[in-house]
Amino acid sequence: MVLIDTSAVRWSLPEDERRGKPLVVLLHGVGSHEGDLIGLAPYLSPEFAYASLRAPLPYPGAANGNGWSWYPLSQPGTPDYAPVDEAADAVLAFIDSLAGAHPAVSLLGFSQGGSLSLQLLRKRPTVFDFAVVLAGFVVPGATSSVDDAVAAARPKVFYGHGDADRVIPGDAVERTSAWLAAHTDVEENVYPGLAHGISQEELDDVNGFIARVHPA
Repeated sequence: MVLIDTSAVRWSLPEDERRGKPLVVLLHGVGSHEGDLIGLAPYLSPEFAYASLRAPLPYPGAANGNGWSWYPLSQPGTPDYAPVDEAADAVLAFIDSLAGAHPAVSLLGFSQGGSLSLQLLRKRPTVFDFAVVLAGFVVPGATSSVDDAVAAARPKVFYGHGDADRVIPGDAVERTSAWLAAHTDVEENVYPGLAHGISQEELDDVNGFIARVHPA
């Protein structure tokens, strides 16, 4: 069993200012940490409170010694299913601990955190207002009943990725595009020349997506 370290969560606002605001949970990529994606908060809609979580597993390959992973790495783009599901349960336990503090909860994940965002939609397809998946992928191995429940709910998803990304294999990107089209209400954008990262153009598109699916 893995758990989220609540003392490590980085918030965009102090507690008295974030209570009552819709929440976006930020899920970083492998080898990164909770201080990474919180840096996006000033560039995203001020309507939300943002909570950046630290993944539960130490990642020894991080150059600065402060890297974390949501689940063990295996074949790129095709991790074992069970540890991904376990990480999703840990995030859900954190979200449940905030019950009543936020009128809505959404997700934004990068790379491995993006894969976890889609796994969270599988766990609770009707709960999240939207999910933003940046350079991420859907994990294979779900039962048909799990994915049928997602298809019935058609959650709103933004899927952004660069055509120069050499980290996420092409077959994982193709799998994700097909899965999202079949199971969600997806807006997919491909960014020419973008490697495994996030561009200002992409953030602008994310803000446009959020304004459409979650109007103030």
